[in-house]
Amino acid sequence: MIALAIIALLTFAAAISAFVLRNLIHSVLLLVGAWAGIAAFYLWAGAEFVAFAQVLVYVGAVSMVVLFAVLLTRQGATTAPVEFDSLKRGVFGFVVAGGVGGLLVGAILGSPLDVHTAATNPAVSVKELGHLLMGPHAAALLIVGVLLTVALLGAMVIAASDKPEDTP
Repeated sequence: MIALAIIALLTFAAAISAFVLRNLIHSVLLLVGAWAGIAAFYLWAGAEFVAFAQVLVYVGAVSMVVLFAVLLTRQGATTAPVEFDSLKRGVFGFVVAGGVGGLLVGAILGSPLDVHTAATNPAVSVKELGHLLMGPHAAALLIVGVLLTVALLGAMVIAASDKPEDTP
């Protein structure tokens, strides 16, 4: 239980910090930490495949896409001053988040499900899934990788062509 509390505390701190910080790059890096914490939850619960998928998809791919999007679209980003209107919206957001969180906690505590039972045998182990992906489905996996690389290169070309050229 101590490990779960530490994982929860670190994940929650990373998520809140990503939400509060005004520097986008720091927020993206903290979001990666929150996603890694969610993967740690999955490992703690015994769902190895879901944890590995979380690391590959969110911590690896999605975080890189978000980081590239932030780096390619920033136009001399400066930290804007905090205005009263934005503070009011932030307080409203925290109130709504607290209400939704309270509803979720109430639903979990009132749930008739027995959360202490664990799956005895998974339908497919991680090792078997790896053999399937690298065996008969290796071509599909490579095609998806090439497609994502081409999409990223296309986004970089589009972002680079939008910048005005320096003319003397």
